[in-house]
Amino acid sequence: QTATIIGLSLRSLPQRAGPSIVAVIGITGVVVTFVAVLSIAEGFNAVMVNAGSPDTAIVMRGGSNAELNSALALESTRLISEAPGVRRGDNGPQASAELFVIVNIPKKSTGTDANVPLRGIQPAAFEVRQEVQIVEGRRFTSGTNEIIVGRAASNQFAGLELGQVNRWGENTWTVVGIFEADGTISESEIWCDAAVLQPAYRRGSTFQSVMAKLDSPETFQSFKDALTADPRLDVQVERETDYYSSQSSQVRGIITGIGTVIAALMGVGAVF
Repeated sequence: QTATIIGLSLRSLPQRAGPSIVAVIGITGVVVTFVAVLSIAEGFNAVMVNAGSPDTAIVMRGGSNAELNSALALESTRLISEAPGVRRGDNGPQASAELFVIVNIPKKSTGTDANVPLRGIQPAAFEVRQEVQIVEGRRFTSGTNEIIVGRAASNQFAGLELGQVNRWGENTWTVVGIFEADGTISESEIWCDAAVLQPAYRRGSTFQSVMAKLDSPETFQSFKDALTADPRLDVQVERETDYYSSQSSQVRGIITGIGTVIAALMGVGAVF
């Protein structure tokens, strides 16, 4: 009986080859998809976690959960830059009032449009983010429609090479430099003069955040207390590292959740 059963099993192998291959391919597809989605989430998390410095603070309007939802008046940014704990240099407080908009730029790989941040900064931004280094070209000249582009953005999107001209908002912008920032999220951005970006998008004299370099990581609490206790201000203060970590956890959760649902549906299909 044992020999007969083994013989039947061996003789039926050719008939079972097709269904077996389908099952293997189906399961492999589920695993590959799930691993790919988790890789995207972990890659995004790694970039965000490495961004920022413990002695840098980001100040936004109270109740804002991201820069895009924040708005600060010019006078508020001045009060923030003069708060105790902000590092002073030869050119004054190392604090940069900033705003950014999202522009659509086609990808080099597919030609489809994707969102890229165009960030307006003040001169102190280069002192706040000391990891930023110009590797091609030069810095933009204040008061002009010149931009510098992060290495990652330049590699991925069309029209961001040196000398290229783009039109966003009500201005045309000329690429005059490429910068690197130790592989942090800043390399996926485009930078320009905040005073030029404001009228180009009719932002008046408002900003969205202030990036401030502190005397040391230990002065963060006193800096935060001084701002939150000032009745002229309605702001929330976070370490740059904590801000990017919270942003990372939200996006990572969304990506992982969507990936899990897709993998579950593919798994059900693989079962059938």
